[in-house]
Amino acid sequence: MQRNACLKPLWGLLLFAAVAFTGPVARGQFAEERTIQMAAVVLNEAMATPGNRIPQSLLENAHGVAIIPNVVKGSFIVGARHGRGVLFVREPNGVWHAPVFITLTGGNIGWQVGVQASDLVLVFKTERSIQGILDGKLTLGADAAAAAGPVGRQGGVATDGQLQAEIYTYSRSRGLFAGVSVDGSVVQMDRFANGSYYRSGPGQEVVVPQAAAQLTQVVATYAGNQPIVPAPEYASAAPSDPFVKQYGARESDVLRAQLVEISPRLFNLLDERWTAYLALPIPLLRGEDPDPAALQATIQNFTAAASDPQYQQLTGRPEFQSVYALLKHYQQSLNASPTALQLPPPPQ
Repeated sequence: MQRNACLKPLWGLLLFAAVAFTGPVARGQFAEERTIQMAAVVLNEAMATPGNRIPQSLLENAHGVAIIPNVVKGSFIVGARHGRGVLFVREPNGVWHAPVFITLTGGNIGWQVGVQASDLVLVFKTERSIQGILDGKLTLGADAAAAAGPVGRQGGVATDGQLQAEIYTYSRSRGLFAGVSVDGSVVQMDRFANGSYYRSGPGQEVVVPQAAAQLTQVVATYAGNQPIVPAPEYASAAPSDPFVKQYGARESDVLRAQLVEISPRLFNLLDERWTAYLALPIPLLRGEDPDPAALQATIQNFTAAASDPQYQQLTGRPEFQSVYALLKHYQQSLNASPTALQLPPPPQ
């Protein structure tokens, strides 16, 4: 009874984190804030029942915790699934960082009959398993050993050396929370989401939104550590965490890098006249955003060639179509965020 009473303040913090997203949020951050909110709910339900919860002994020495709400099972591919979530990373000194956004795709899972979605929690017990994600992606069961985690009274097993996996995995569906195997799933950094959520200008610190700071506090408290960001209600200013900045990227940065990578495949097919006519702006090739007028001029040249049937031998090539499509997408990413489309219902 006394232990449950001690947990009540944590549930209050989780409730705060779950509803904090209703406060002011910058345009483009709503999807990420929604993920934070859902992750808070999942963690609350994962830790709420003493006989059916993640053992604290697993969390105390964890190098990281991932919460992936609403992992959707594809009805058209057996076992296929996809989900977006957050990863909390703990430093060796016990400090927890604000969450970075991740995706989980592929693999197989023991879905219950009729279940189309499930919440996942991953507890990382080794630094190597966490570093795999931070370096780009990690395949569960291949790059790091993963196993269904113990719950409730099985928690004592977690301290006696019998559990040897690097990652322990849990699933919640239809109100049941239990260990589950997710071998074959790929966990990957979502740099677009990080760049959108943790916005900062050149030379500026990354400000951690209130809901993310609050949920970090809860994760750290369950693990018996202190996070790098203070709980917002006790902070005199918005907390910052430089750790998350290195894992963010603007969409335009990624598209520009893709253009630099694939454009030589097109220009290797062309003579000097066509190479000069379709040449990409020089700043773009240097890794910088070009002048909008110069970018528009290049796109107009691609459009002129694509509109003339006599150049079908060139414009029908996948190399041309890929560079052309990326240029238009890149230009769009440099402009203001588009408004949502107002469409009628899809055709029956």
